[in-house]
Amino acid sequence: MAETRDIEFRDTAGRAAAAAEALSPQETEELRDIAGEKMVLNMGPSHPSTHGVLRIVLELDGETITKAMPDVGYLHRGDEKIAENMTYTQFIPYTDRLDYLAPLANNVAYALAVEKLLGIDRQLPPRCQYIRVMCCELARISSHLLGLGSYAMDVGAMTVFLHTFTEREKIYNLCESLTGARFTTTYTRIGGLSRDLPPGWLDQCRKFCDEVLINIDESETLLTRNRIWMDRTQNIGVIPKDVAIDYGLTGPNLRGSGVEYDLRKAQPYLCYPELEFDVPVGSVGDCYDRYLVRMEEMRQSVRILRQCIARIPGGADNRTKEPINVPDGKIVLPPKDKVLTRMEELIHHFINVTQGVNAPPGEVYFAADNPKGELGFYINSKGGGTPHRLKIRAPSFVNLSILPHLLPGHMISDVPAILGSLDFVMGECDR
Repeated sequence: MAETRDIEFRDTAGRAAAAAEALSPQETEELRDIAGEKMVLNMGPSHPSTHGVLRIVLELDGETITKAMPDVGYLHRGDEKIAENMTYTQFIPYTDRLDYLAPLANNVAYALAVEKLLGIDRQLPPRCQYIRVMCCELARISSHLLGLGSYAMDVGAMTVFLHTFTEREKIYNLCESLTGARFTTTYTRIGGLSRDLPPGWLDQCRKFCDEVLINIDESETLLTRNRIWMDRTQNIGVIPKDVAIDYGLTGPNLRGSGVEYDLRKAQPYLCYPELEFDVPVGSVGDCYDRYLVRMEEMRQSVRILRQCIARIPGGADNRTKEPINVPDGKIVLPPKDKVLTRMEELIHHFINVTQGVNAPPGEVYFAADNPKGELGFYINSKGGGTPHRLKIRAPSFVNLSILPHLLPGHMISDVPAILGSLDFVMGECDR
């Protein structure tokens, strides 16, 4: 028993020395003050408040952070290289695994990038555009609900987590009835969608919009004027407007610093120009502002959803037979009955499945305003059914780049609040 206790209660100096030995030569050089009065602390990669496999090497003077170095790559899967060996359609399931809290939005962003390469991005049927927008806004609400719940729990508020996950379960039910899957949806297709809305889906969505607003109000009642919450988030992790721009922040983290930049308005796509919504911005740029921006974004998403439900061409049951795919058999798979009875459709189906859509040579970049920020896809094509190169601009990866600038000067206890306010996901950060 005594021997076990000796192992469990080693002195902290020994652990600090072991941590220093585990660092790379460059990190050791940057943290050479460890031999003095400062200490190195490994936070992660399995710490609950790092929201995944993120490791941050902190240099501490007492409980004050003097240096911070994020260490990413523990979840690296090589998505961009995998894309070079797959047809454009075959890569759609991989986009689900980027920001896996908003797979529908990833599907739409990737499909729009390929459609821009094909030159059909402005030919999408109106019904397809409205359905895609509803998918994106449901994904935004779902992602923000999880971000809010885990953020509140990191700071010590457990009840909010239970509130937000109640509503997310309803979104998963909507995703399941729409796509057949709750989590990894793979719903879009190049040139359209895999299927139309099921019967009664718009009514379910309308009911959800009414209920989620009540839930958002309850969560705000618990947090917004809560003294503990305000003390833990106000004037903590302040990102000035110019610094946010310099570090390339996007999404709520940029808008929380007072920059009114939203790709849905700045570079409109789909049917967003036809919809009315506001872009919430912060004034201070602290953790509290980023929280308030996401709360208001959820309300604006509900506002967009309601407009889409009221205006969608064809209505709930699509009695007028509005198309959901571009009318091009060389891009979209032909109907099954025609594949079985006509030679031309059979050939198109065979070529599409085996070789992929025949994209022209060239390069394009398309970015969508995802829940975490600007999700961009750069595609370099030499022609044919597979990309020559594909680069993913992951907002979480870029947003995390500000940590070495942001964390120094804060206390260790502020780190969970700052990380929660940035609301990143390691699935798209590491790719």
